[in-house]
Amino acid sequence: MLNKYPLWKNLLVIAVLLFGVYYSLPNLYKNDYAVQIRATQAGVIVNDTTLKKATNVLDDAGLTYFGAEVQEQSLLIRLHSNDEQLKAKAALTREMGTDFLIALNLAPTTPEWLTAMGGKPMALGLDLSGGVHFLMEVDMERYIASRLTNFEADIKRNLREEGIRYRGTSVLDDRTIQVVLVNEDFQSDANKWISRNLPEFRTVNTTARNLPAINLTLTDVAITAMEDYAIKQNQTTLSNRVNEIGVAEPLVQRQGRNRIVVELPGVQDTVSAKRILGKSANLEYRMQSLDGDGELFKFKDSNRTVMLSRDVIVTGDNVTNATTSYDQNGTPAVSITLDSAGGARMGETTKKNVGNPMAVLFIEQRSEPIGFEMVNGEQVMQYRNYEVKEVISLATIRGIFSSQFQTTGLDSPEEASELALLLRAGALAAPMNFVEERTVGPSLGAENIQKGLTSVAIGFALVILFMVGFYKVFGVFASIALTVNLLLVVSVMSILEATLTLPGIAGIVLTVGMAVDANVLIFSRIKEELAEGKSIQTAIDSGYGRAFLTIFDANITTLIVAVILYAIGTGPVKGFAVTLSVGILTSMFTAIVLTRALTNMVFGGRTVKKLPI
Repeated sequence: MLNKYPLWKNLLVIAVLLFGVYYSLPNLYKNDYAVQIRATQAGVIVNDTTLKKATNVLDDAGLTYFGAEVQEQSLLIRLHSNDEQLKAKAALTREMGTDFLIALNLAPTTPEWLTAMGGKPMALGLDLSGGVHFLMEVDMERYIASRLTNFEADIKRNLREEGIRYRGTSVLDDRTIQVVLVNEDFQSDANKWISRNLPEFRTVNTTARNLPAINLTLTDVAITAMEDYAIKQNQTTLSNRVNEIGVAEPLVQRQGRNRIVVELPGVQDTVSAKRILGKSANLEYRMQSLDGDGELFKFKDSNRTVMLSRDVIVTGDNVTNATTSYDQNGTPAVSITLDSAGGARMGETTKKNVGNPMAVLFIEQRSEPIGFEMVNGEQVMQYRNYEVKEVISLATIRGIFSSQFQTTGLDSPEEASELALLLRAGALAAPMNFVEERTVGPSLGAENIQKGLTSVAIGFALVILFMVGFYKVFGVFASIALTVNLLLVVSVMSILEATLTLPGIAGIVLTVGMAVDANVLIFSRIKEELAEGKSIQTAIDSGYGRAFLTIFDANITTLIVAVILYAIGTGPVKGFAVTLSVGILTSMFTAIVLTRALTNMVFGGRTVKKLPI
């Protein structure tokens, strides 16, 4: 029968409508302003005692709060306004000490009956909801110094392999390594090997301790290249870390010679983000020095010390994968996979040192708040940065291994998970310090949201007035479809955990206009069919059938453009592309399937003398 949907298609339409309503509802629940408190280290426990201390601080500061609770590994305290939120963070940062990180958050208020099936509100971008802005600075001096140390170790190892005898090596200054040779017979061979393998250095023959020597000095070009590499690698690593912790639409961007800006928009766990971003955790594997010539390090959580060789076997830079696991005793561990170069060095070292102890050195950049300072008229927390090097494991090599092995000596599964995340996301090529941390308030975002919603409402109302005035009952069908389309756009973006930005709202406004294009084509085709003298039922069927290909072609070409925008765009452009893509797909359903269902329900299978279109 013409213009009658089968039962399964009607049920599909109803199911999609219920889906849209359910997953768009969480966006009606406004988030609470909150502060989140988390330990700076995995070993520090967050419990009711910590909560009591935090609430006492807020009471002493005269701040009202509600919904204070202990969550997994953190505390969450809700406040009534953004102003109280900022004051609470300042008070808690001053009083809670260096064991805890305090950050602003927006706590969801979605009821459990909605979250039970994955319902959650859309994340809002920095331009709408505010967020956290970090300015991080790469410590180039320390990075170049560490590269020189690595170069020195490689030079020593390769000279031994080449049979070039030397008396000793040393780092003279911030860009020069000196190699002291046994006699002049080896100087020519050493120069040839250096020129062939180390183009980063300019060499000068000299003497030291009455012996022939070669000074290797990094060129300006080499230092610039190293600095560019450090910035780019750190930028990539920070992006990977942000992706690991699930921050929506982040911005990780270079600023100047040695700084990187990180912006974390939307409703996110900013405490966890700061812990991961600020932690420059790395590992070094070294042999224990049995002749007393090396560096002295403390064991973690112990006063014991051990002398380790200055030569580094492999570092976290060589790690290609890291996952949490457990050793044979059931204690937390990290299973590590090395790249080919690291695996070869580890295999060679373990082959020569079976029965000797090898240590795992854990290196971490830490920071602690030291007070507020006025910057551009606002209080900005200042930090002191320092480095900690601790031995987490010292074990005797029992057999030969290379690319795959376990690292033990960790205190808890949380610490193992965090270390695995940092290694998996990539080690920072150079240590970084927090220069600035600012919270971008949502006041501008509230204004943007209001203007965006107003523009959507005005566009929506004008389209409805036009459609109803021009197409009468069919215009009502199109208006219902348009309403459902907006509902579906919101629900799909919530399910995808997409981030709504100001350009994204522009995409929704564009979708409102595009969504009725299909109905205009269909209704115009029905009018044409009626004008040719066809029956009403035939005209309806032909109108939907013949307009479909045109609608499909037009939407597919627009969707291709949206995909390209998403692929090559950044930040706001991606937000626009996501909203546009979702709107195209949902409008295809509502404009064709839903309006056809409404038309069939009202006019299908009936004798109609005149079609109100």
